[in-house]
Amino acid sequence: MTDHLQMLKYIKSDVLSFWVSSNEEQTSYNGYFYSLKQCLKKHLKIDNAAFLSFEGNSLIPIEEMASLTIETKLNAVSWLMIEASFYQQKVVEIPYILKARQAYSKMTDMVLFQVEGKHPIGVLLVEATETWTDFMTSEYGEECIEILSKVLQMIRDNFDVKINEDQYRKLYNMTDLFHSTMDIDLILENVLKNIRDNFPDFNVELILSNDQDRHTTIDIKLFDYLSERPATIEAFVSGELTTELASDLNCRLLNAPIKGRQAIYGILQVSAPTTYLFSTTEKDFVRMLAQASGNALENAKLYHQSHRLVSDLQLINETSHRLNMRIDIHEMLLFLQKQLLKSFQPMEVCFAFKKNDTFEVTGASTSLFSSEEGRTYIKHVEKHFTQTNDPLFIADFSRLTPRQIEYRSIMAIPILMEEKINGFSIVLHKEPYFFSFDSFKLMQSLIHHSSLAIANSILRTQLQEMVDLDHLTKLYARSYLDQFVEKSLEYDQSGMFLLIDIDNFKRINDTYGHQVGDKILVQIAVQLRETIGSRGICARWGGEEMSVYVPNINEKEALELASTIVEIIPSATDPQVTISAGLITWDERDRPAFQSVFLHADTALYEAKNSGKNRFCIHDGSYQTNL
Repeated sequence: MTDHLQMLKYIKSDVLSFWVSSNEEQTSYNGYFYSLKQCLKKHLKIDNAAFLSFEGNSLIPIEEMASLTIETKLNAVSWLMIEASFYQQKVVEIPYILKARQAYSKMTDMVLFQVEGKHPIGVLLVEATETWTDFMTSEYGEECIEILSKVLQMIRDNFDVKINEDQYRKLYNMTDLFHSTMDIDLILENVLKNIRDNFPDFNVELILSNDQDRHTTIDIKLFDYLSERPATIEAFVSGELTTELASDLNCRLLNAPIKGRQAIYGILQVSAPTTYLFSTTEKDFVRMLAQASGNALENAKLYHQSHRLVSDLQLINETSHRLNMRIDIHEMLLFLQKQLLKSFQPMEVCFAFKKNDTFEVTGASTSLFSSEEGRTYIKHVEKHFTQTNDPLFIADFSRLTPRQIEYRSIMAIPILMEEKINGFSIVLHKEPYFFSFDSFKLMQSLIHHSSLAIANSILRTQLQEMVDLDHLTKLYARSYLDQFVEKSLEYDQSGMFLLIDIDNFKRINDTYGHQVGDKILVQIAVQLRETIGSRGICARWGGEEMSVYVPNINEKEALELASTIVEIIPSATDPQVTISAGLITWDERDRPAFQSVFLHADTALYEAKNSGKNRFCIHDGSYQTNL
């Protein structure tokens, strides 16, 4: 009895020693069992022992606890199958279910370590010795098991606390960082770092939803409903952690939703070998890390959104202010193009306006839209706007057309006048999902605020055309001609002015009526514009008189042009009429006064009329032609 008591004291001493070490050292749970084996060998002569740890209604060899795998689970012993063996006893003979396993074939006894009211800690298997049997059958054997159970329970609790402390310390440090920064890159970097620190041998991926900031430097994957795995989609939609055995990828996936208070922003995905099983503690850690990062991303996003809203308002205000400065439509569209390029970083920009039943691309568009490739995008947008006034947002155009296309991200906003589509603006980028939904809403607002200024500019242009153009002939009015000639006399090197009068026009009106007379005026106007082209301008002087002014032309060319005009008019009119004209030319050596240009041309016209008509005369009388 005395020996048994003394042995118990020695065992208590050793147990106290490795209990103290468990509080001082950061070691594995396996390390504590090694100390227990040494104690058993030293005092009870046990050379062969094994410890099965209790994990989720299974008994798993302590050596395999560091990394739970499918093989571990398959080789585990069900607690339910041996629980009955310990009926009112803590030390029993090893059952056949364990004895049949090669690793435990020599074992004889089985000891249950369990503190009352708690789950089992585990089962000790030993190959009994005389010393062991003698001590365990003594009155101190049961007390020794109770002591060991309490110590092992405290060690296990202590070890779990240390693991949790380490994980929560990491979460705390990361949460503290998240609350001190609005840098999305820094948040994502730390999420990846913490996960990789805990799972150094596994692949970790961030899958963020498409409305996130695309310009982060962190390597991320965009969430795509059409290509993601069902378990990943389930985690994103439900907000709950999911796992999946992805046999086709030869891995096991853990999907943790990156969840804030307002929305789910993506998935934190860990890829492990197919044989690996994530423990409850690991899942909880990944879940909490993903949620902390979700809250941080949400805060950062709201912070950047507030700044972006201020910037957007400034952009809209600046654009509206600039566009309401009564600049012409071309300058207006060039400025708007610059704003779109600055705000949305597109690769191509287009402005198109309705003319008759088609849309014409303006000069403020980038070069792509003057090519056949550009017509692909314009036709698609045109078709859309023939059916609805709603703006168009396409994240990946390649999915909507069988053709090979280069630009996959599209935003198109209608330019409305009186609730009808008068035109549209398009921006393109080669990358899919390049434009965010926030960018789409901003572009809508920008074009909407610009539409009124554009409409006003178009109306001003139309009003100016009504002032500058003759209603019947569409030639320039006399007032516009006066301004044009006055500027030319000041800035150009030379010029010609031809004053034209239709011969016997009163007879045409009296014979055929004023409608035919008007028709002849229009025919002559059309011919004059075709003959002059862009070299100069044609104007209606008044009544049946018209005029032509061409800057930077020498005298020889002026005479040839005047002769051509007089000669071609009869064949361009029906009924045929002829014209008489007075010509004045000038160059920089002899610039005439503004009023004298018209006076000399009128004098030359009078000479042409009095000398037989169907001809022109030059103002000094040195040249005339008879046709």
